[in-house]
Amino acid sequence: MKRIIILGSTGSIGTQTLEVVDKYSSEFEVVGLACKSNDLILDQIKKYSPKYVAVDCNSLADKIKTAFPFVKVFIGEQGVCKLADIKVDLIINGLVGISGLKPTLTAINRGSNIALANKETLVAGGELVMPLAKEKGVQILPVDSEHSAIWQSLTAKNVKSILLTASGGAFRDWTKDKLVDAKACDALKHPNWDMGAKVTIDSATLMNKGLEIIEAMHLFGVDVDDIKVLVHRQSVVHSMVEYADGSVIAQMSFPDMRLPIQIAMLYPQRGDYAFNTYDFIGKNLTFEEADEERFPCLAIAKYCAKEKGIAPVIMNAANEILVKAYLDNKIKFYDIPYYIRRALDKFYQGQRIEDEAQIYCVDDKVRRYVLQLIG
Repeated sequence: MKRIIILGSTGSIGTQTLEVVDKYSSEFEVVGLACKSNDLILDQIKKYSPKYVAVDCNSLADKIKTAFPFVKVFIGEQGVCKLADIKVDLIINGLVGISGLKPTLTAINRGSNIALANKETLVAGGELVMPLAKEKGVQILPVDSEHSAIWQSLTAKNVKSILLTASGGAFRDWTKDKLVDAKACDALKHPNWDMGAKVTIDSATLMNKGLEIIEAMHLFGVDVDDIKVLVHRQSVVHSMVEYADGSVIAQMSFPDMRLPIQIAMLYPQRGDYAFNTYDFIGKNLTFEEADEERFPCLAIAKYCAKEKGIAPVIMNAANEILVKAYLDNKIKFYDIPYYIRRALDKFYQGQRIEDEAQIYCVDDKVRRYVLQLIG
């Protein structure tokens, strides 16, 4: 049995990961679970009997200690890192935001393989994470459907380009004038995917695709200019790899995150359970160029990907604050790229990443600055 730890067990990735565990109950032992403050974890502990749990909330920790005295409970950010420091076969990182970076580095140093769904780990810390993983002999297995598709499609050398598909998000048919007043409640109505709020807003701004460009750059060792974004409304082709001889290999499936989760969890084996299948008869698959004028976050992310260093750290920190403000109806749609640019103008002067502490220092300064700007 593979011994696994799930970080973010009550979120979208975490709950779907546990659905995969249910289908392959003889394959996995759930050693640890982590969440922020969701009581759902009480049901998960009852069902999966983990030895270790990490939560961010003292009152929830007390509930767990009372109901499950056999469970070792860790608390706060340090608690998540203590959980990640337990050697297991696989850690599924479904945390949201920069909070996913530190436990990833901790797990790599401990020698645990990582199934990574936390984009920000590679966006902010990819220049540290990938070399460390190589040094420690740790595998980083992609969970995002797009990166899983690329991973599955890399069958040979001589790659010419990576074709990264995007659904286009909830606002793919909105004009620029209409987008000025686009509300978060509309952005959350994703046409194809059931995701958490932060990822769904990033999808609407196309920042999600920008983050994925930076992820792909680190995961597969390709230059940003060799990654092309295509809007694919049906979300059936999850990404493609183009080879120098002109051939293109694509991975296609019904849009369901449980499949790429399953692939990462069972690697190097392949599962035999289909959560969904896709009927191609009578269907059309379409592809369009991404509109960077209507969705400037994509252009900003490409710029930061080329610059590397602390530029993606600044972008990511500002974006996290601004997405939260947008969800709270405190700013407008185009305020997100506007204030990200303001943060880059203030903090980025070509600095390279020197160590982990620098990432957190820059991240904190940017968050404080953006919060001050938006009041």
